[in-house]
Amino acid sequence: MQCYTELTSPTAVTHSLSLNFTSASANNLVIAKTSLLQIFSLKNVLIEASHATSIADQARRASANGPGSANPLSGGLQRGERASTTKLVLVAQYELSGTVTSLARISIPSTKPGGEALLVSLRNAKVSLVEWDPERYGISTISIHLYERDDTQGNPWDPDLEDQVSYITVDPRSRCAALRFGARHLAILPFHQGGDDLAMDDSDSDIDGEKTEPIASHAKSTEGKRTADRTPYGASFVVSMLALEPSLLHPRHLAFLHEYREPTFGILSSQIASSISLFPERHDTLSYTVITLDLEQRASTALLSVSNLPYDLFKVVPLGAPTGGSLLMGDNELIHVDQAGKTNGVAVNEFAKIGTSFALADQSDLKFRLEGAAIEPLGPDSSELLLIMATGELAIVGFKIDGRSVSGLTVRRVLEQNGGGTLLAGPSCASCLGRGRMFVGSEDADSVVLGWSRRLDKLKRQRSTTEMEANEEVEVSDVEDDIDDDDDDDLYAAPSAEEKKELVPTPATPDQTDDYRFRAHDYLENFGPIRAVAFGKPHMGLVSDNKTATATNDRELLATAGRGRAGALTTFRQAIDPYVLEQHLLPNVTRLFPVSGSKSSAGQHRDRDNFHNYVLTSTTKTDDDARSAVYSLTSSGLQEVRDTDFDPEAGATLDVGTFNSGSRIVQVLSSELRSYDANFGLAQIFPLADETTGAEPKVVSASFADPYLLLIRDDEKITLLRVDESGDLDEVEQDPSLQEKNFRSGSLYDDIKGFFRLESELETEDDAGTVLMFLLTVEGGLQIYSLPSLEQCVYKADGLSFLPPFLTPEFSVRRSQAKESLVQILVTDLGDVSQRAPYLILRSATDDAIIYQPFQSPKPDTRDTTLHFLKVSTPRFAKNSTSPGYDADDEKTREPVRAISDCSGYSTVFLPGESPAFILKSASSPPRMLNIRDQKGSVIFAQLPADCRYHTGWVTHKIPLGEDIHAVDYHDPSAACVVGVSRKVDFQLPEDETHPEWTSESTSFLPQIEQGSIKLLDRRTCTIIEEYPLSTAEVVMCIKAMHLAISEHTQERQRLVAVGTAIIRGEDLPALGRIYVFNVIKVVPELDRPETGHRLKLIAKEEVKGAVTALSEVGTQGFLLAAQGQKCMVRGLKEDGSLLPVAFMDMQCYTSVVKELKGTGMCLMGDVVKGCWFAGYFEEPYQLRLFGKSATKMEVLAADFLPNGKTLYLIVADADSVIHILQFDPKRTLILPPPHPSRFEPPSSMTKPTDPSM
Repeated sequence: MQCYTELTSPTAVTHSLSLNFTSASANNLVIAKTSLLQIFSLKNVLIEASHATSIADQARRASANGPGSANPLSGGLQRGERASTTKLVLVAQYELSGTVTSLARISIPSTKPGGEALLVSLRNAKVSLVEWDPERYGISTISIHLYERDDTQGNPWDPDLEDQVSYITVDPRSRCAALRFGARHLAILPFHQGGDDLAMDDSDSDIDGEKTEPIASHAKSTEGKRTADRTPYGASFVVSMLALEPSLLHPRHLAFLHEYREPTFGILSSQIASSISLFPERHDTLSYTVITLDLEQRASTALLSVSNLPYDLFKVVPLGAPTGGSLLMGDNELIHVDQAGKTNGVAVNEFAKIGTSFALADQSDLKFRLEGAAIEPLGPDSSELLLIMATGELAIVGFKIDGRSVSGLTVRRVLEQNGGGTLLAGPSCASCLGRGRMFVGSEDADSVVLGWSRRLDKLKRQRSTTEMEANEEVEVSDVEDDIDDDDDDDLYAAPSAEEKKELVPTPATPDQTDDYRFRAHDYLENFGPIRAVAFGKPHMGLVSDNKTATATNDRELLATAGRGRAGALTTFRQAIDPYVLEQHLLPNVTRLFPVSGSKSSAGQHRDRDNFHNYVLTSTTKTDDDARSAVYSLTSSGLQEVRDTDFDPEAGATLDVGTFNSGSRIVQVLSSELRSYDANFGLAQIFPLADETTGAEPKVVSASFADPYLLLIRDDEKITLLRVDESGDLDEVEQDPSLQEKNFRSGSLYDDIKGFFRLESELETEDDAGTVLMFLLTVEGGLQIYSLPSLEQCVYKADGLSFLPPFLTPEFSVRRSQAKESLVQILVTDLGDVSQRAPYLILRSATDDAIIYQPFQSPKPDTRDTTLHFLKVSTPRFAKNSTSPGYDADDEKTREPVRAISDCSGYSTVFLPGESPAFILKSASSPPRMLNIRDQKGSVIFAQLPADCRYHTGWVTHKIPLGEDIHAVDYHDPSAACVVGVSRKVDFQLPEDETHPEWTSESTSFLPQIEQGSIKLLDRRTCTIIEEYPLSTAEVVMCIKAMHLAISEHTQERQRLVAVGTAIIRGEDLPALGRIYVFNVIKVVPELDRPETGHRLKLIAKEEVKGAVTALSEVGTQGFLLAAQGQKCMVRGLKEDGSLLPVAFMDMQCYTSVVKELKGTGMCLMGDVVKGCWFAGYFEEPYQLRLFGKSATKMEVLAADFLPNGKTLYLIVADADSVIHILQFDPKRTLILPPPHPSRFEPPSSMTKPTDPSM
């Protein structure tokens, strides 16, 4: 049973991977958003900076850039500068049944597209091996591996398997993969390689001795095809890390290493558990061990071990050529370990000296915090690494290389003017996309495609002496290594001397700090993490008089998003509120057609100023009273065009199109066509009456594609016309077999890019065109013709009306399959300025839209392809029409679907009717259908709001605040939002006579604490109009707008805002809290800022013991219910500004949720230990009385009442993302589940529930 729906698909990126997935030459990016897997391709476009702005400002304003903006991502570019920009184009996306924990690529001998395969690991020790299937244009699962067994569980007190670390790492040569799961278990999955029998051919027999039999030598390449009796993988096995090496008692992280002949991984571990409380005795507890695997014997050998490493190391980063070895990341330092066990480290803050005795180079002046940082090479052949901190800061990590060994590390910060502030929050993952490009995923901010360039001209002009010395040392060290390192050659796959000379990098020098310039190429918007939600009133776009119109019947959802500098407030709306430019009252107008006609006769000049802008309207009062009119768009508005050959009394206009680059305007009437020049001078009248039979068919619909015009007639026949060079219309002769067929609808599409690859066998090269004619038969089939030839159908699919998930010419219909009544077909481009692609759009008799995506499927054993169609999910249904006289089966009352080539930068489709909607698609999202707010009774000229995005299926608008947002609520009378925010500030020990040692603190690398404040945001202008600062270490926990009594005598009530805060003073002192009550009052606004006409006025302030974690209105007297510390207390507002307690109830633990069923006194509380509490508030006398508790313990994070008629249910979400439906049993004083299903597990994308505001 489905009792919920997702607000949006997951938007926070957790994992990313770059690989050749869809083909051997493709450059794909695969990302995971908890339970959503998305596959992207990369596309380079050329942009020009129209105005110079800082990179940081561009990043903060990125969400406000619509796809139609001239230069949305030009940060870092000077005015007029042009640069290549990488855009992400969505290929496919899939919802997975589980939470992704890691992604890895693997090369197997025979994938269907010839590229690499993908390993996806999920919670509970699950691994899936998938490949791309070009025949079905989607992923195909090769195998699923599950390692959840009872014998892999450790001690009884160990966490559950789903709560433990689980990730997969792959050998760089794709010989095996290792899944780390459980407390200390490894699952090894070997993979066969096509060249296994040749893997050892390059070994030296004098060094290696007798050549051993290679592992899995019976694997043979199959020229891209997988044999039926052979899988790409071998039998996997599970091994305990203690069996590999007894010292791996507490493993921390492992990864496979480069340049080893056998699969070899490095692992960070310790024999004793690290503990901050035992830091003086356990500060250098970690060891780094390199272990090689023998897959054939299922054995292992420890090659080297480096002990006494700092306790805060958390990650092993394998490094390929030219550096080699591995980089160990810690909170305060970076340490490089080469293949011989030689170490070099660098301290990035002063705590590294205190935290370890390990020898480190001193760069503590950087003051970096590496917790949550990510590091990735700056290209496949670069020795430098990009370090991304949790704050979004960037740094370059370089290596000093002497010959074949690393002699030191250098870390240099990327300056703000060079793009160091491009990222606003920390990364969750990073993947190099090739030269000069990197994808940085984030759970706390928008994910970014980061690009960079280097100033190489200076380096080319002046070659440093350091580089010359490095090259000379290579030549000397090569000879020494051949003599001294013979014993290591059987383990290390070392490159040749010539390769080593090419791979030696230029050592980093201090003057290279400004080498790199970073800028953002593209963004994937993220709306998480959502900490709080509220409902408010949407404010539509400005109208012509610059006043804001408010939608009174709808609500919008306000949700917090991001952390730190990426903190923002996001609004979600269900319908598009267009930005109204002009509004005109044109009575009885049924259809509207914009027309652009070229002033030049042949349309040679296509400048914008060379076109007239007209609007042609069709007015219908009755069936016998229909007329048309032409209006000119001028600076003063619409002006009707007169004194032309245009005849308004000719009848209702069905459609209008232009030909010959706009020099010909063709008006489609029901019984004839009229052709005009650009000034509406009549050039031709083309009647549709049949001269032979005398029949007078009527036109039902039309489709234009220069130079063709397709007409669908009421006798279910078609008429195809062509415009010659002089602009005259001529009918194209049809084949007799085509004349006998009946068609419901048709569409023309100009396939300039050759996407469909459909050509008639009867066409010659001279006659071949690019226009395709798509016809919907009366039986519901699809037929495609390549114009100008009408003798042969180039594509036919009779099963279109059955709406199969994959439409092919060979589709066979099942008996039980339902058939849809289709009335219109349209083929057009969908997309934005970055990427446009054709889609097949169908309209049913119930006004529902069905979208198909065409793709080329390869034919077996050939290089040819065939056209297939993939159905796109469209979770939207049209509303039933309630208009008088509307008949779903009558084509006259149904407006046709319209394609719009450029609507605020989108190539879109408009769906008219009772529930008008747009089909919008951005390059990085699938097509979405969004309703548009209907402006009935008037003609408007509008644009899509430039600051809104539509890729989630909602109309979203991000309001950046640049701080952490903890709580938010909407204040209706002032149309403003009250927001609780905080920022990080340095903490210094106060002067205290009892602690004189505090005054001797000399560190400059200070810890940070949160500094909270309360802000008032004007919803109309989305600007902050006032800020109320809080004390040091005071953070907002909850905000609630409610009607409270402001007088004990008059019982007058006002809409006030209550704020609960927590003062966190450290682990050794109890937390305190405060309750603030504000009134949003009207004041005289500032000059030129009318939105500043409201201010926060403090009504009451009360300090309490314990943090104030939840607030709610309670009872009928306007009192306040607050969860403070371990109590829930009812308080009343007194006239002296105090909050008088009148009733309380001991909760015995931290309370996370407080709710009241409005006006009843029934209260719902939830805590993090015991579960739900159901209580009642009584006013005579004042008391809170417990009714019942939940029968089972649960960590309640969100809860609310769920009334259903006369039955009251409770809905609860716990920390495991499980939704519980509970019901109170008065006989047992327990809250029990109802008899029907009451436990639901939402998609794995929901990591933490948020307060479900009703």
